[in-house]
Amino acid sequence: MTTVAEPPPLEQAQQSNDQGYALAVYALYAIGFFTIITAVVGVIVAHVKLSTATGIWQSHFKFQIRTFWIGLLYCVVGFALLYFIVGALIIAWWTIWTLVRVIKGAILLHDRRPISRPTSWLFG
Repeated sequence: MTTVAEPPPLEQAQQSNDQGYALAVYALYAIGFFTIITAVVGVIVAHVKLSTATGIWQSHFKFQIRTFWIGLLYCVVGFALLYFIVGALIIAWWTIWTLVRVIKGAILLHDRRPISRPTSWLFG
């Protein structure tokens, strides 16, 4: 009977830290609906951690970074067009889109599964 070798303790600690950071970024994004600055802190954390993360965690950090920057694009366009009805529709889409990405990412993170398409413009 063969057994699966577990990663060395240092590598396990790194993976655990990366999971904690990724969870913190999702939480910061969720709180960002009310404070805005926490979303900025979250994207900074995701950018910093991306360079040292591996595998599953790297896919989450890429997904989080794209969530912030694509979401910022939606917000800028939506608020620029707010005078017209289409701006309100874009802001509504951004809200739903962001919530789905944050919730889906957090669930996959909890299950220790990667984001299948972290560079997707939709829901990964």
